[in-house]
Amino acid sequence: MIHFNLKKTAFILSAALLSTAVQASGYHFGTQSVNAQGTANAAAAEAADASTIFYNPAGLSKIDSSQISVNANIVFPSIHYEAESATDFTGIPVQGSKSGKITKTTIAPHIYGAYKASDDVTLGLGVYVPFGSATEYEKDSVLRHNINKLGLTTIAIEPVVAWKLNDRHSFGAGIIAQHTSAELRKYADWGIQQKAKAKASGKPDAAIAAAIQADGHADVKGHDWGFGYQLAWMWDINDRARVGVNYRSKVSHTLKGTADWEADGADAKRAWNLITKLGYVPNEKASVKIVTPESLSVHGMYRATDKTNLFGDVTWTRHSRFNKAELVFENNKSVINGKRDRTVITPNWRNTYKVAFGGSYQVTEPLQLRAGIAFDKSPVKSAEDRMNSLPDGNRIWFSVGAKYQLGKNHVIDAAYSHIHINDTVYRAGKASGNDVDSRGASSARFKNKADILGLQYTYKFK
Repeated sequence: MIHFNLKKTAFILSAALLSTAVQASGYHFGTQSVNAQGTANAAAAEAADASTIFYNPAGLSKIDSSQISVNANIVFPSIHYEAESATDFTGIPVQGSKSGKITKTTIAPHIYGAYKASDDVTLGLGVYVPFGSATEYEKDSVLRHNINKLGLTTIAIEPVVAWKLNDRHSFGAGIIAQHTSAELRKYADWGIQQKAKAKASGKPDAAIAAAIQADGHADVKGHDWGFGYQLAWMWDINDRARVGVNYRSKVSHTLKGTADWEADGADAKRAWNLITKLGYVPNEKASVKIVTPESLSVHGMYRATDKTNLFGDVTWTRHSRFNKAELVFENNKSVINGKRDRTVITPNWRNTYKVAFGGSYQVTEPLQLRAGIAFDKSPVKSAEDRMNSLPDGNRIWFSVGAKYQLGKNHVIDAAYSHIHINDTVYRAGKASGNDVDSRGASSARFKNKADILGLQYTYKFK
């Protein structure tokens, strides 16, 4: 009998939704404003332009005019991996490449608009990318039976309103509509039973692996809308100091899509009729329920001199919501210990925090320079909890930026960030045999980093 499939076909309908690029811990995209990026996202209390919608919508009461702000971030991730070991479910080494480099340049746009309805009320609309990821291993990677390719795009649309209570206090609120689409490629070893029989007969592992090549793969695509909200407060303590608090709610998703199975290699193609009887049909439905986490930010700004501003931000994120996910298939499948219609993932993430400090200096009337540094803690507890599609680790942001005022109406921002990510280790035991997953044990080491370039244009209606 030939069976088995994908933990991670399933896995990434969930982890895709919950996975992210290497520039932010967990699964956040990392930056939604180039102006803020220049300070390593420490400047939420500044409320410099309409992009404050993402960081603290109460800040809209601080801007001096109606405006529109267009941002673009170009992300250059780099993931070097070296697999230390990879075996199938029977313990036979998986054949293929053991090292490689994963790079996928990504462009993320963000657009914000603000309208001064009155002296006390400002309306806003933000369209931004809160999550995003793109990784792809070599097709012959020894880690292919986990996740071979992952693409994720999440776009949020958020209308907000800011209300100025008095000269010191402002409040803001927004409704978040979040659309997520994901795709992945997951290889499956359908020759496990034959390998087990051949191994029991005493044949050498190398001869078995070379003789039995029954890989198949699934292309999985899914999408969903989810909804949440944002609440914010900003307090001008005096003419020099300001603090703010921002809360972003959780967003629940039921990601629905399809899983398309296809046989690879002569052995798998010859056995295709048998494989479909075991539940691996060319096309079936699949779904997974996940919850993206809530976060709470406290931030401040201090005007040290007429030309110098200092910024700080502490953000707590409830990543522990991603402690379990189940991908449910339309059809039951033969697995090692019976039949099963789902794959269970238990990443066991922990809550995290990010601490950022930055500053700005007004060099001349039109030119301002900006810089910042941040520590971003990873939600991954250990190598055993780490996922090969998200080799996440603690990271440090180093950012610089510049802001230039062109007359009364035009503002240009540019920023560059280098993100140092700790080297990480991934270790996973073989599948339990109780769900739709036939992977064996594997381990790998990762060296990761990322660079982000940002450009922002703001037009003020004056």
